[in-house]
Parts: sequence; C-alpha cells; structure tokens
Amino acid sequence: MTSLTTIGFDADDTLWHNETVFRLTQDRFADLLRDHADPDHLMERLLAAERRNLGHYGFGVKGFVLSMIETAIEVTEARVPASTIATLLEAGREMLRHPVDLLPGVEQTVRALAADYTLVMITKGDLLDQERKLAESGLGELFDGIEIVSEKTRETYLRAFSQHGEGPERALMVGNSMRSDVLPAIEAGAWGVYCPSELEWALEAAEPPEGAARYRRIETLADLPALVAGLR
Repeated sequence: MTSLTTIGFDADDTLWHNETVFRLTQDRFADLLRDHADPDHLMERLLAAERRNLGHYGFGVKGFVLSMIETAIEVTEARVPASTIATLLEAGREMLRHPVDLLPGVEQTVRALAADYTLVMITKGDLLDQERKLAESGLGELFDGIEIVSEKTRETYLRAFSQHGEGPERALMVGNSMRSDVLPAIEAGAWGVYCPSELEWALEAAEPPEGAARYRRIETLADLPALVAGLR
C-alpha cells in the first residue's frame, strides 16, 4: 500500500459550522415572503434559483443572497417591496460577519495530524469570505497549502495534491460533501473520506461509492487520526 503523506480538508461544515447560518437566513426569508408563498414551495423555488445561478455566481453567501432576491421577485410577480430587498441584503452582510464556530474536536484533530502530514485546505466559496473564516478560525498556521476554488473536480485534486504533496495516490481528502469532497477525490486516485454534517445542502448530495477501495466514512472529524493510522 502506498503510504499516505498528504491530507486535504474541506472547510465549511467540516471544520466549522456553515449550513446552520444559511438555514437561519432561509427561515427569515420564508417569514418575509409568508404572504406570497408557502414556505416549502418558496424553498423549492430558492433551490431552483441557486441551481441555475451556480454557474454565474458560484458558491457562497453572495450568490445565495442574489438567488433569494431573484426568488422574491418571482414569487411576488415583481412586486417585492424595496424594504424586503434591503432586509435580504442586510441578512447577507450579517452572514458575512458571522463568527466562526469550529465543530467539536476539529482543532485537536488538525493539530495532531499537522505534526506528521502535509495538510491542505481545499474549499469552495467566496474568496474574501473563506479567507476571513480561515483567519478567524485560528487554524491557518496548521495548513501547508490553501486552495479556494470555484468547483471541486478530479482535476482540482490532481493539481492540489501534486502541488502541495506527492500526488493523489498518497493523499486523502475528508469532507462533508459526497459530491464535492469524496467522489472527485477518489476519481483522482486519492482516498475519499466522508464525514457527514448535521445539515446537508441538497445540491451537494450524492450516492456513496460503496465498494470503492479508497472510500471511507467517519462520524466525526475526531475519528480521522485513527483512520489515518490504519492506512499507513
């Protein structure tokens, strides 16, 4: 077995809470539009807008806010009050100011693995927001490489693990997204470790690659050091 030298970490909902902030804002959005759309229908329309807009706005708070505004215009037939749009814009600014809240066991796990492995953070999202969260997390010094990308594909992992390590064959990627963190990492030749989060964004869901030789699942990030030890 090829020895492991490099570990890639997703950030949002792997290192720190993220989806909870989005859900709270979605609840506020539903309350603002309660006279125009049933909450379940509104969330379906919002998800459809997010799916349409990913190629234009990418991942992150800014694209989310624009999708909320677009959805509000649609469900009100272009009669949404300016005050509602202003409230949504302020909600987005609040999200961008939200303090970083590390998930349980994250700091201990990352510090323990940093002693023996090359660590790379590979995350999607808005560049400024992800840089802010990393700086506020207190984990920045523990990573040997930082990759903030617009999408995570096989080519993303081939490049990242070759640039910051010794290639994907000697690398592992851990994250809460089956679609972005696990499947393309395995396709690139790395280990893909799924660490589920409490909340999952529908656009990141995918079927697990059961039977794949390099697929593993852990319940919390605190389980990662023991898993890694068994892969040496």
